[in-house]
Amino acid sequence: MKRFLEVTGFLLMVVGVCGVIRELTDGWFKLMGVTRFLTESVWFLQGHELFANIVLAALGLVIMVASDRVRT
Repeated sequence: MKRFLEVTGFLLMVVGVCGVIRELTDGWFKLMGVTRFLTESVWFLQGHELFANIVLAALGLVIMVASDRVRT
């Protein structure tokens, strides 16, 4: 369970950071296309792409910190 949380948190953080970079560079950084798919397909995230990606990165960090508290 601990390893699953670590991997999930890391992936969420990477996707969030790539999304933030993509939004700040106006789409120039196209490494992670999943961020565009996520924020443009969900109707309530349209117009709030930067905020959604920051939340994804923060959620990934929180999950990684929480994984340290899980006993093996």
